[in-house]
Amino acid sequence: MSKDSEATKATGILLSFTPTGEYYFAKGLKAYQRRDNHKAIKYLERAMELEPGEPMIACQLAIILSENGEYTEANRLLHMILEEWDEQMMECHYFLANNYAHLGLFKDAFHHASLYMQLEGDGEFAEDAEDLLDLLMLEGEDMEEELYEQDDLISKQEEARELLESGEFQKATILLREVIEKFPEYWSAYNNLALAYYYLGQPQKADDILNEVLEKNHGNLHALCNKAVFAFYENDWQTVKEYKKLLEKIKPISTEHQFKLGTTFALIGDYALAYSWLKKLSKQGFEGEGPFYYWLSYSAYHTGRMQTAEKSWQRVIQLNPEKEGQEPWNKGSEHQNVEVIKKQLASEQVEERLFGLFLTSLTDEKEELLSSYIGETILEQEYAQYLFKEETVAPLAHNIASEFYQFHQPTDEAELYMMWFSIAAAMYENESLPKNEKAYASAVDYIWRKFRQEKVSQQSLAAQYGLSVTTMKKYVKIVHQLLEDLNRA
Repeated sequence: MSKDSEATKATGILLSFTPTGEYYFAKGLKAYQRRDNHKAIKYLERAMELEPGEPMIACQLAIILSENGEYTEANRLLHMILEEWDEQMMECHYFLANNYAHLGLFKDAFHHASLYMQLEGDGEFAEDAEDLLDLLMLEGEDMEEELYEQDDLISKQEEARELLESGEFQKATILLREVIEKFPEYWSAYNNLALAYYYLGQPQKADDILNEVLEKNHGNLHALCNKAVFAFYENDWQTVKEYKKLLEKIKPISTEHQFKLGTTFALIGDYALAYSWLKKLSKQGFEGEGPFYYWLSYSAYHTGRMQTAEKSWQRVIQLNPEKEGQEPWNKGSEHQNVEVIKKQLASEQVEERLFGLFLTSLTDEKEELLSSYIGETILEQEYAQYLFKEETVAPLAHNIASEFYQFHQPTDEAELYMMWFSIAAAMYENESLPKNEKAYASAVDYIWRKFRQEKVSQQSLAAQYGLSVTTMKKYVKIVHQLLEDLNRA
């Protein structure tokens, strides 16, 4: 070591740098001036995270979002500024007027432009606001007709939503068809129509409508999400995988789209991604209705965040008291709905009927559910007989589903059970197959997780089910072969 080494060491000074909201705001403005709106939005969103409640940052972000055509999200920010942070930022009324005009909501545009002129008649945007008012009133009669159509659309949209929620799907399809005929580019109506047809048991018709939306309005997020959810309920794992890959790449700015993405991931069982989107909304101060807190609680619970799960569930109960007892950690709570089980037992798909029999085994309503049930296959008849008289031998199909039940809630992760019952129905008559129940359960569980792109090792699942890795590997090969045979059938 040289004699000057100490001097060299002394000159090294470590400087800490903690970026602030002001720092990111400045970077956002520079990016905006370079017309790099994508980076500008990212920087300003970061600035808002570091300085929540700062109206200047939010207003600048709203302006750029408007330029990008994200009018709904921009308006959310502008309303938040006026209602929560600074009601004296009158320019927000002008920006709102412009955005509403672009959205075709002329009544709201007129309201905010008039309000701006009333409150800030000599302000920076007074001349522009006056021009906008002149434009809006240029063809008074046409505008009145536009406003009437707008109110009619909103009214019908609300009516259709209520029909869907109340289960009157046939009436909803009639109304939504009328809306589409009158407003052929109102994509929300198409997506709701697809839902109505799916609930009516017409999945192909529902899928055709979604394909039409994606053909005419490429990248429509609601259509992409609905495609993934429908495929999930139809046990079409390859399609689920394809659309999940697509959805993972989407990073929406709109809160509505973030919520849709979060709930979609929850519905298809990817609770980690669901939690990341829903928690992000929660941190931003998003005040959703019951479904928001419901899925936030479920995704938090399934990713090991019990405190958030419990806190969110308290909001669920406040908003929907009838949900009490349906907590995600209450395993028995989800299987008491007799009507849901009856629907499963009446399905045309054998795996759904077998799943219905398993759900029946978890209720106190066995007699009611099985009194009129006639199994279509020998396996179902034996299963029903077992449920009537438990002294008979339980079918292998039931025992393996019971193995899953230790780790997976049926209504949260129904696709795992459906996958198994599809295999069970196909292999029933094959007497040559080995009958190690835990090994079958671990193998199906492993393959199901791989379909969902979960990071899981055979070693960890073998330990969970109390097996050797060698045994599990053997059964993974067996189940793979059974699935291949099933797909070829």
